[in-house]
Amino acid sequence: MSESPPTTPVCYRHPGRETYVRCTRCDRPICPDCMREASVGFQCPECVAEGRRSVRPARTAFGGGAAGRHGYVTKALIALNVLLMLLSIASDRGGDAAVGGSGFGGLMGGSTPLTDWGSVLGGAIFPDGTVGGIAEGEWYRLVTAMFLHYGVVHLLLNMWALWVLGRSLEASLGPLRFLALYLVAGLGGNVAAYLFSAENQLTAGASTSIFGLFAALVVIERKMGRDISQVLPVLVINLVFTFTVPGISIPGHLGGLVVGALLALVFAYAPRSRRSLVQLAGVAVIVAALIGLALVRTAAIVGG
Repeated sequence: MSESPPTTPVCYRHPGRETYVRCTRCDRPICPDCMREASVGFQCPECVAEGRRSVRPARTAFGGGAAGRHGYVTKALIALNVLLMLLSIASDRGGDAAVGGSGFGGLMGGSTPLTDWGSVLGGAIFPDGTVGGIAEGEWYRLVTAMFLHYGVVHLLLNMWALWVLGRSLEASLGPLRFLALYLVAGLGGNVAAYLFSAENQLTAGASTSIFGLFAALVVIERKMGRDISQVLPVLVINLVFTFTVPGISIPGHLGGLVVGALLALVFAYAPRSRRSLVQLAGVAVIVAALIGLALVRTAAIVGG
């Protein structure tokens, strides 16, 4: 009685290909096209995919996504600010009354129709007779103001600071937490400007968010045990400029600074076991408090 010759193994995905190599995870035969190098031997494509699904994505020390090291949010925020600067200049067709010329008012620092529309403003009557302001229901100004600038110099200074501070913080916090920091700090600065500035005073700029980033960087770097001796002098210099240079919104800068510090404390010191929940709750509480303060200011303006 003759025995049949042993069957040569073939690749489980390509039956026409003989192979003696097996996946170290599932033991199925695999040809060279299906081999995926592993720590020991080779694995098949399905086992590699399954392994990737079972591995938890890398997180930062504060629970954020590792994608923050690429700085995508920082770059997107800079692009958005630059785009709105271009739109602001384009909206100023006749030029600012104090400067004149097609669009030069917005380019050199004057107001434009876009900054009039989106800056922080308690309430005022515009030259065309229309009434506007946050107290008149234009609550969007508390957000749009952090993306508008009075002139290219104003924009460049803030974008340089955002580029330097943003990349470091986004890498530490992750994209979503960094975006929340930028937006909530900017909101805090704009609410402070609304609270403590004259009703008819227009204020705008990313500096409300930038001061929040300065404060957050100090908190985050301290938490991580890093040297902050290079950060503090720059922050002090910016504070000196805030109090000495005319035309700067002191409440806006200080409001952004305080809110940025508070939010960074929430991100940095949330208990690890419930970190995401505590961080989300902290953001919600701060935003709710800012909205409450804005409502108080609105009631004071409307009632007055």
